[in-house]
Amino acid sequence: MKNTDKLQYHVQVKPGDIGRYVLLPGDPGRVEKIAAYLDEPHFVSSNREHTVYTGKLLGELVSVVSTGMGCPSTAIAVEELIAVGADTFIRVGTAGAMQPGMELGDVAIVTGAIRDEGTTRQYLPLEYPAVADLTVVNALVAAARKLGVGCQLGVSHTKDNFYGEIEPDRMPIADELKARWKAWVAGGAICSEMEASAIFILSSIYRKRAGAVLTVVGSDTETLKAKKASPDAMIHVAVEAIKRLIRLDRGE
Repeated sequence: MKNTDKLQYHVQVKPGDIGRYVLLPGDPGRVEKIAAYLDEPHFVSSNREHTVYTGKLLGELVSVVSTGMGCPSTAIAVEELIAVGADTFIRVGTAGAMQPGMELGDVAIVTGAIRDEGTTRQYLPLEYPAVADLTVVNALVAAARKLGVGCQLGVSHTKDNFYGEIEPDRMPIADELKARWKAWVAGGAICSEMEASAIFILSSIYRKRAGAVLTVVGSDTETLKAKKASPDAMIHVAVEAIKRLIRLDRGE
C-alpha cells in the first residue's frame, strides 16, 4: 500500500498516531464516548466523517476511528488505517434486528456478513464470503460471558440502502427488496447494518483481523420489545475483547 510514511489523505493519521488495535464506530459523535473507556485518551484528527482518538489499554496503543455511514467511507478508513499499522479491527455500532424475539438493546456478535452492497464487489467476487476473524469472535464471546452480557451470535446483513430496508414499499423494486429480506431472515441473519462486510473483506485481503459487536436499535418485527437501547454494554464487550487480544498477542 502507498504512502505508509505520510499523512493519510482522508483519515488524517500517520504512523505512530494510532494503535494496531482499532475500534470502529460509524458515528463520529460516538468516538469520544468510546475513547473515554481507554487510558489516557487524546484527540488525533477529524476530517469529514472520520474522527480519531487514541489511548491505551494494558499499556498498548488503541484507537477509536469513525467510519461514517456505509461501505465506501468504511473501506477508505480501513485502507488508510492498515497503511499506517493497524491490524485488528472491531466494529462497534448499531443494527436492526432481523429475528423474532430480539429486543432493543440486545448485543449482536457478528460472525459474517451478507454482501448486499456495492463496495466489496470492487475488491472480490460476490462468491467470496465476508467473514469475521475467529480469534476476534472468540474474544468478543468470552468478553460478553465475563461481563454477563447476553448476546446473539450470527450473520449480519450489510446493505447500501437504509430506506430500502425500512420503507421498501415506496421503492420501485419493492417486491424484490421484500423477497430478498425474507430470504435473509429465513437463512438466519440476526441483524442488518451498513459497514461490516467492507471491514471483513478488506481484513481478509490484507490478512488482518476483524470482528463486530452491535447494539440492536430497531426492527420491523412485531415481537421486538421496547427497552432502552444503550450502547454501553456493547462498548464494554468490545473493550474487554481488545484486552483479551492484547494478552493473547503477548502470549500471556
